[in-house]
Amino acid sequence: MNKQSAQSDSSASFFSRPFDAETTPEFVEVALPLPLRQTFTYRLPFGLRESVKIGARLLVPFGKRQITGYAVALHTRLSEEIEIEEDAIREVSELLDEEPLITEEILRLTQWTADYYASSWGEVLKASLPAGINSASEQIVSVTAKGRDELIKISTATTIKVRLLRFLATNGEASARELANNFGTTQSQKAVRELVKTGWAGTFHRTLTSHVKPKRRKAVRLLPPENHATNAKPVTGSQTKIIETLLNSNGEMLFTELIEKADVGASSIQTLAKRGVLEIFVQEVMRDPMSDAKLPEILDLILTDEQTKVLFEIENALDAEKYKAFLLHGVTGSGKTEIYIRAMKNALAKNKSSLMLVPEIALTPVFSRRLRAVFGDEVAILHSNLSTGERFDEWRRIRKGAARIVIGTRSAVFAPLQNVGLIIIDEEHDGSYRQHESPFYHGRDVAVVRANYAGAVVILGSATPALESFHNSQTGKYEYARLANRVGNRPMAKAEIVDMRDIFKAFGKDATFSPALVEAIEETHSRGEQSIILLNRRGYSQFVLCRSCGETIRCGNCDITLTFHKREGKLVCHYCNHRERAPRSCPGCKGQFLFFVGEGTEQIEDILKRKFSSLRIARVDRDTTARRKELEKILDKFSAGEIDMLVGTQMLAKGHDFHNVTLVGVISVDAGLALPDFRSAERTFQLLTQVAGRAGRGNLQGRVLIQTYHPEHYALLHACAQDYDSFYAEEIEFRKKLSYPPFIALASVLIKHPNYNYAFDNAQILKNCLDAVNTENKCRILGVAPAPLTRLKGEFRLQILIKAGNRADLRKTLDFALHEAQEKFCDLKIINVEIDPVNLL
Repeated sequence: MNKQSAQSDSSASFFSRPFDAETTPEFVEVALPLPLRQTFTYRLPFGLRESVKIGARLLVPFGKRQITGYAVALHTRLSEEIEIEEDAIREVSELLDEEPLITEEILRLTQWTADYYASSWGEVLKASLPAGINSASEQIVSVTAKGRDELIKISTATTIKVRLLRFLATNGEASARELANNFGTTQSQKAVRELVKTGWAGTFHRTLTSHVKPKRRKAVRLLPPENHATNAKPVTGSQTKIIETLLNSNGEMLFTELIEKADVGASSIQTLAKRGVLEIFVQEVMRDPMSDAKLPEILDLILTDEQTKVLFEIENALDAEKYKAFLLHGVTGSGKTEIYIRAMKNALAKNKSSLMLVPEIALTPVFSRRLRAVFGDEVAILHSNLSTGERFDEWRRIRKGAARIVIGTRSAVFAPLQNVGLIIIDEEHDGSYRQHESPFYHGRDVAVVRANYAGAVVILGSATPALESFHNSQTGKYEYARLANRVGNRPMAKAEIVDMRDIFKAFGKDATFSPALVEAIEETHSRGEQSIILLNRRGYSQFVLCRSCGETIRCGNCDITLTFHKREGKLVCHYCNHRERAPRSCPGCKGQFLFFVGEGTEQIEDILKRKFSSLRIARVDRDTTARRKELEKILDKFSAGEIDMLVGTQMLAKGHDFHNVTLVGVISVDAGLALPDFRSAERTFQLLTQVAGRAGRGNLQGRVLIQTYHPEHYALLHACAQDYDSFYAEEIEFRKKLSYPPFIALASVLIKHPNYNYAFDNAQILKNCLDAVNTENKCRILGVAPAPLTRLKGEFRLQILIKAGNRADLRKTLDFALHEAQEKFCDLKIINVEIDPVNLL
């Protein structure tokens, strides 16, 4: 099997081709969903050569297993670069798709994504498809005739090998998983190897069906009179009700729905079917994630002068049908969403499709309901909180062209939309657009590239743009559009900083709530208004400290303290999800004096419920919204006025529009400011500005109170003034002086392994190779050093940072170094490369 890069130019012609003897491919280039930055060449069996198309899934042998891969190029002959005997190339086992699931556009986009982010193309392709669609295979072991003959000769032997052979003879065959369950994994594998070697058993691979399939339901439809039986008896009362119910539903209904609506039994329907009055059949039913959603009223809104100007520029760009990028910088409540919707209408009128990305699943119900109210069934939703079946059906609707407007989170950037004319990235600054595990990519930047490929308009919207995006708008890469005022000239919320050092001096101890915040909560709710309290840390207490020996209780897998969750009565690791019971004494010294330090949202909720017992208070964080649609229910109740106060994490900070919220209280953001990351000030400024934007969105004046022990920090001062321009001017100078993006290209290389010495040895090999290829000193290479989070999920983490004046120099140095490191037997499987990292933790 040969390893080489896929030839995209040679593959393009195979998307639609008439075959002839000279162009019929004999070999296929396959991208596998493995952490490998290469593709693999396979021979096509003769029967598949005129069937396989680029973008189809294939089942191929890889080592001792069968893997679903993706056809990315077809070749009539082997490339001269391939240094392998033709006879040694393995054959494709099975073609899984007659028609490719992956379009030419998505194939090109995923190839760019894998190349730019130094990721596996196969993993990116897998991520572009809905979960559960990929087929797998399992090893099947069967007894041979020789094995049955040998069993006759064996009478008393009870070895694992013989017992397993008897099991196979009784059952005919068994999967490797079934044998492992019955005889143990190690012992069964050893026995199977011995049985195969002696010829007493054989193995083969069987393709498993996809985890997800179309949903089919029994349905009923009326037949024309000529189909009715001529000697039929008169219809009964229940049968009449069935016919009338069907007539009122255009002659067709689901079987169970008909029983419920007509209030009849199944036997009456079956009788009419026997008489030819109606037909019972099986039909496919699409799983609609918005089937029970309450859609908002469509309002005929009048645009402000600022909105009209911005929309005019966007519509001109849509008319030109050429790539153009806009940075839509609009303060919170300035009406960006209305511009998005009107731009979508314009694109749809031109027979163009639209894609809208949002950073959080929490935002999809808000936007998707509004889009569904305006565009109806043209809207499809894609995010991980849908059921597997719902995602599969939504993806198929998009693929068929039945849905031309897609809203979703990060992975929706790969939605198989056709004829894309508009892409919108809402809250474009948000770090959630970055995928932090393989395959690495940034949804915002991939969306910009997709728009470029499609000749589409892309809008990056935010009240607090990422510094890189704002910098791009200042250098002419993006067109800058500004919405400086709220709709209806509503005033921005008044923000105040509460210096918690003064509170400590006054009371002689730390206080969770300042008197100013307590008083503001009382005043707000006495007027019948609502409030939001933010603390970006879930759990009850941040960590547990032993006052006898000074030790903290730490995660056994990670180099961090465990967080106490009171309702569970457990200590939880927020990185690996390790859970253990909260101890009554110190695990180290057995001391009885355990101190629960710091507050989380769970404790804040408890304190507020005790202090304000008459208020209806709900909490929004990952713990309370783990169940499907739970977040949607809480937000709906808050919007309807059934909840007085929401307590939560940053999930509350973005995109929500609650007109009766007039107070936002921020318990603390000091922990975020102290993170050892060059973006910590930017993230804190964005979080505060966004959460402040939740207050005063109706006709009432909003107020924001920010508690802190660092009241002089520039990020807090500018957030309090809600002055993005001043923050940008100050922050960009720090970036320039310290050589951080957007002035340099940055890559973070993490070397992760359970054995520290193994990780360090491989990190040192890579570091030496980086130094060796960096002969012209075009890159600055920092490390090897322990990562800020030195151990996570049982793995030690070492970090190398690479800075360069441009991405070309960075990638050239990195690619050459990785190649050299592989030649020196560096284990590349434990090396994770992040291009343009959003954090360095």
